Amino acid sequence: MNEKQYYTYILASQKNGTLYVGVTSDLLNRVADHKSGRIEGFTKRYNIKLLVYYEIFGDVYMAINREKQLKKWNRSWKINLIEKENPGWEDLYKRF
Repeated sequence: MNEKQYYTYILASQKNGTLYVGVTSDLLNRVADHKSGRIEGFTKRYNIKLLVYYEIFGDVYMAINREKQLKKWNRSWKINLIEKENPGWEDLYKRF
């Protein structure tokens, strides 16, 4: 039986651009929603469409706690986290 997975993710408008931190149980569809502009608000207003970082969790509460933690981080910490795992700021959505 497959365990449900939850994702904490970071989207960016461009390298070193505007960042957005979110959480979802369906990463592909959520990012597709952001890319298409179907989600009104911050990501649409600032053209934030690149999936530059994500983490996978088996527990929804762990994913939500990680999202809250990352949202409290300062910008330079988030950029360092992204660049450690994705130094080229590649759109990881393309890997799926």
